[in-house]
Amino acid sequence: MEHSVILQLKNITKTYDSRTDRGNVLVLNDVSLTLKHGELLGLLGPSGCGKTTLLRIMDGIESISQGTEGIAGRVVSTNSEALAAEKRNTGMVFQDYALFPHLTVEDNIAFGLKNQGKKHLKSVLSDKKKHNKQIKQRVEQVLELVGLLDLRNRYPHQLSGGQQQRISLARALAPQPALILLDEPLSNLDVQVRQRLRTEIRSILKAVGTSAIFVTHDREEALAISDKIAVMRSGKIEQIGTPEEIYLNPQSRFVGEFVTQANFLPAIRKDRSWITELGEVKISKDLAQITTQQGEMMLRLEDSILTPDRTSTAEMRDRQFLGKEYHYCVETASGKSINARTDLNNAIAVGTKVSLSLNIDTPKIFPFSAKDNKSLAKVRAT
Repeated sequence: MEHSVILQLKNITKTYDSRTDRGNVLVLNDVSLTLKHGELLGLLGPSGCGKTTLLRIMDGIESISQGTEGIAGRVVSTNSEALAAEKRNTGMVFQDYALFPHLTVEDNIAFGLKNQGKKHLKSVLSDKKKHNKQIKQRVEQVLELVGLLDLRNRYPHQLSGGQQQRISLARALAPQPALILLDEPLSNLDVQVRQRLRTEIRSILKAVGTSAIFVTHDREEALAISDKIAVMRSGKIEQIGTPEEIYLNPQSRFVGEFVTQANFLPAIRKDRSWITELGEVKISKDLAQITTQQGEMMLRLEDSILTPDRTSTAEMRDRQFLGKEYHYCVETASGKSINARTDLNNAIAVGTKVSLSLNIDTPKIFPFSAKDNKSLAKVRAT
């Protein structure tokens, strides 16, 4: 059965008055996306790409210049009018937790319920005493959901950063919103807590079946939490897909580089092979589908095999130990830097001459950018 659409953005454009002779600044450029009930969507991209602005538009904090926004089948924003943030049935989780320091955990969560009244609570009776009892029960439910029921009487300063962010999530979930919006919710936490909490956040949101959109610039975070990822660049969505689709089949050089940290090797087609500075890769798919004769081959960190080789012209320039693996930087004869990673059984010293074997079944070729003429010349001379 097809899931119902919870969010629909159509041709969203946002401009700001720059107050200069250059005119307006384009922040979002014709952005469209659809989110189905229960889906978790990650907005991934570098700083300044427009992802936080897009999230604020969804929540009603920012207006739009063009386009329409619909939540749960109702148009909530156009270029001429917009529904107020408090009337959209959305919940917001901020980067800095935004908890009231003078209120206990329990009162922080209850605050929104008391202010929103009956509207977002089911089967609330008019009797104030019974209404307060239901709020108390709902607070207990979400505290149990996030695993912090025993901390209900503490104040925010008595909690760790991870605990505060779970309380912030509980507060957003308490009114049972149609959509949860999270603005880089893990960026203020240390690495160990961040890795644990991203699993917990996904589990919590899936347990309640709430749709959610979260902003991040951390690709590992996006891959771990999301059902779908929208990669943004310069105010536009570059690609939308599952984490597997985005990682294995990027549709642009930018997506491949940003999400996978891939290298790009100039490549020239010769018969049934792509010829690169590091060797040739066989073309496994139908030759009729290949229309270009040269381009840049994507080489992920795991796509090359390093072997010490005194006769090679490539040299190991740097090695980083990252616990479960090594990350290497190899300089080729043309001066190009190639990044690779290996397991701990393949430790190669800096300064070693190495050969790189390409382990690619289906090469991904992007249009060639003429900024690496030296490397291309090296390929042509092969």
